[in-house]
Order: sequence, then structure tokens, then C-alpha cells
Amino acid sequence: MNTSVMPAVSEQQILEIINRFQGKPGALLGILETVQESNPHKYLPEETLQLIAKHTGTPLSRIYSLTTFYSFFNLQPQGEHIILVCRGTACHTRGSRVLLEDLSCLLDCSAFLESGENTFTTKDKKFTIKTVACFGQCALAPVVSIDGVIYSRMTSARLKGIIEKLAKGGKKHE
Repeated sequence: MNTSVMPAVSEQQILEIINRFQGKPGALLGILETVQESNPHKYLPEETLQLIAKHTGTPLSRIYSLTTFYSFFNLQPQGEHIILVCRGTACHTRGSRVLLEDLSCLLDCSAFLESGENTFTTKDKKFTIKTVACFGQCALAPVVSIDGVIYSRMTSARLKGIIEKLAKGGKKHE
């Protein structure tokens, strides 16, 4: 471990979280989730994963298996605002691709769209855009989630308004 880089969640905080979950079913998943939520950038840096492995007696390879299997876990820093764009069939046919193109212009991330990646975080760490397979709300397509709030029948104009408000430090909800 690189000792010059300190994890955003302290070793003491990690120990407290581990103790909270000790003996509970699914403890490791709960520990990882809670530690990730405790990180200001909502991710699990390598140093943090190493500390969790050390203090739970879990092989690091198993921890990596879990964090790479479940899409909920992030191994890279996330933006202050998380935007999830549904790419399911109904959302796609009702304009989610156009919404992604709008986001790429608004947030200067056209390379993300061209790369085929499903996650992008702006350089200023203000926004993270992710594509998801389906929200299960096909009748309300296209669907976008912004900071955990689901927006149905999203339009380009509405999306632009929300993003501009958030970029200026406005409220998270319409």
C-alpha cells in the first residue's frame, strides 16, 4: 500500500463500520456499501479495499470480485451529482440517446459518448453520468435519475434546466 496516500475514509472509521456489521448476514457487502457512502466522492479507493481486506481477514481478490461484480460499487471518484440515463429499449426509442448527446454537449464530455463507456465524471468532479440497462419504468420513458430522484418523460429542455441549476449550485430537485 502506498502510505503517502491516505484513504478518504480513515482506518478508524473503517474499523467502526466493520464492527457494526460483525456477525450479520451479508456483512462484507454492508461494509463495502457503508464505507463507499462515507467517502465524499462515493467510491472505494484501492487503499480502502486493502484496509477492509486486512481488518476482515478477507482475501483482497474476493473484495475485488464483489466490487467489480456489483455495478453499485465505484472504484473511481464520483461527481457531486450523479446522473443515470436509462438505455433500455423503451427509453432508447423515446429519446434517451438524444438526452445523452445533450449531456455530452452541456458537460463537455463527447469523448465519453464516442468511447462506448457507461460512466463518465467531469474534470471538476461536479457530475458523473452513467448509463443503465433499465429502470423498469418503461411506460414513463425516457427516464433519468439525478441524485436519486427519478424524472420520467424527460425532455432535452427540462434536462438542460436541471443541469444548469445544479452547475450553479442550485437545489437538487425541480
